[in-house]
Amino acid sequence: MKKTTVIVFLLILLLSMLEACDYFVQATTDSTPISMQAKTIEAVEVAADSFLSENYIPSPLFISETEAKIIEAGLIDIKTIDTTIEVDLKYSTKNNFLGIDVYGDFNKCYLQPDVAAKLSSSQSKLKTQFPFYSLVIYDAARSRSIQRKMWDTIDVPYSERSKYVSNPNNGSLHNFGAAVDLSIIDEHGFELDMGTPYDYFGELAYPREEERMLEEGRLTRIQILNRALLRDVMESSGFMGITTEWWHFNSCNRTEAYEKYKIIE
Repeated sequence: MKKTTVIVFLLILLLSMLEACDYFVQATTDSTPISMQAKTIEAVEVAADSFLSENYIPSPLFISETEAKIIEAGLIDIKTIDTTIEVDLKYSTKNNFLGIDVYGDFNKCYLQPDVAAKLSSSQSKLKTQFPFYSLVIYDAARSRSIQRKMWDTIDVPYSERSKYVSNPNNGSLHNFGAAVDLSIIDEHGFELDMGTPYDYFGELAYPREEERMLEEGRLTRIQILNRALLRDVMESSGFMGITTEWWHFNSCNRTEAYEKYKIIE
């Protein structure tokens, strides 16, 4: 049963109990014995306790297998240190280049603690410049089992798969919780125009080709400035962009990741 349904039920139950108590207090006749009144109230309380024990599970217990693996690896939910950062995991929907939901009910941004601190710093720097903007996370920590699923799902020749997803045998920085895919949204929740959608695999999304794309009229100056803003706030906190995806930022290189962290299997 959904938590909102439980809350509504409890409110109705509480009101009913209050009305019952009020009725007993105001009673002016002995038509209902005190012992019966007490038993009635006790029955309502027992019913409430039974309902709670059978139907209500505190939200922290709703943890998917994916999230459990990530928590066990020592990563933290970005929302626990910065509630202003928005999260919209694209691989928890069908709105991604694979066209399938690979995360299921997992839709949280988990990162290594020091990486999460960097991301919060980037958000603060963005908010200082533009209070009405916010970072929005499209992907963060990803287990290697999910990486393999993505690798096996790509409908391209084997030799071209690495253009879309890192080979799980090598380990992606996402598998360490040391990389993040993100963009910037305004106060209405609209993403700034970056020239391409997230997960667009083509040279139009390549930071290294931006000047040429501008000269050819395929990117506008505003689009390039929006990308530059994202890079500025991320790099100022220690992240490093890559040359082929405007949305992807690493907190360290793969060698450092193997030294500092463990892969989330």
